[in-house]
Amino acid sequence: MTYRTDRIEELLNEGVRDKVYPGAVWAVGDAAGTRIHGNTGVLDPEQPDAPMRSDTVFDAASLTKILAVWSSIGSLWEEGKLDLDSPLGTFWPEVEGHALGSVTARQLLTHTAGVPLRAQLKNLYGTDPQDIRDGVLREALHRQPGEAVEYTDRAALILGYLAEHLSGHRLDQLATERIWQPLAMNTTRFGPLPSEIAARCAPTELDEDTSTHLKGVAHDFSARLLGGVCGIAGAFTVVDDLAAFLHYMLGETSTSEQAGFGPAWVTESLTIQTGELEPVRGLFWHPAPGTEPTQDVWVHYGFTGTGMWISPDQERWAVLLTNKLYYTRDRQPLTEIRNTFRGLAFG
Repeated sequence: MTYRTDRIEELLNEGVRDKVYPGAVWAVGDAAGTRIHGNTGVLDPEQPDAPMRSDTVFDAASLTKILAVWSSIGSLWEEGKLDLDSPLGTFWPEVEGHALGSVTARQLLTHTAGVPLRAQLKNLYGTDPQDIRDGVLREALHRQPGEAVEYTDRAALILGYLAEHLSGHRLDQLATERIWQPLAMNTTRFGPLPSEIAARCAPTELDEDTSTHLKGVAHDFSARLLGGVCGIAGAFTVVDDLAAFLHYMLGETSTSEQAGFGPAWVTESLTIQTGELEPVRGLFWHPAPGTEPTQDVWVHYGFTGTGMWISPDQERWAVLLTNKLYYTRDRQPLTEIRNTFRGLAFG
């Protein structure tokens, strides 16, 4: 399969001209590594002399769910510390006797657990992190587990808490030590970012309190409420780090690059886990829009304008990082670009 650099550049340049996003950084690769890559636009429209670059740092938003939670849960599963199909209440004292105790980790990973659909942490539980944790883990279910596929940020928040319980470490420490450091993902970290890294971070939405665009601080309110570290969002990353992560997922790494999870977790996750329920899901990954599960192109998106795709069958991966949230919360313009980008990257 050929790599259509010219058409990808044309597509992403149009997105800048149409103000879908200020700029974008992208890469497409395979089992041998990055094959084509590029960047377009500017870091910040208020600073037109500062272009997007390959080392631009992006608010990963929901990609945190993959980079920190999915990967850490996978490492605990492969280590034998987690049975995906055991009710949480049978081994997690915090949820024993509460509704969440009847839910399994697999149901959380497939968004079939029946937990509430919105986080609404501050309104429900206040601002104290322990009160929030207690409230989330003791909340009533929205519906019976296994009845429906309903996306909710709470699934990742709960799994992040579970990973902390099973490992005895905070999620940021767990992800750093088990995943990011072994893969030399040296820029990926939870925020808030130190000033020297925040300086090359792509700004996101306008903060009404400060009248400035958020930069180096997570856009997601739940992440900010919890000090920057939670399973929902809060991580920041660069294109080369995501390339290393996806390259590792394809199983082509040196013996010195061994993250906590391995091929067994990738295979388990990139298969349909939801039976006849719609929309179909793997474990936190789902088939890319516009494709059939048999085409084996899986995707995960971030609300700020980030996205990454992988296909073990094609031995190919792709990353598209934008800060579209600088302009708008309207998803449709970026959705069209994402789908076209995926088509050009995978055929």
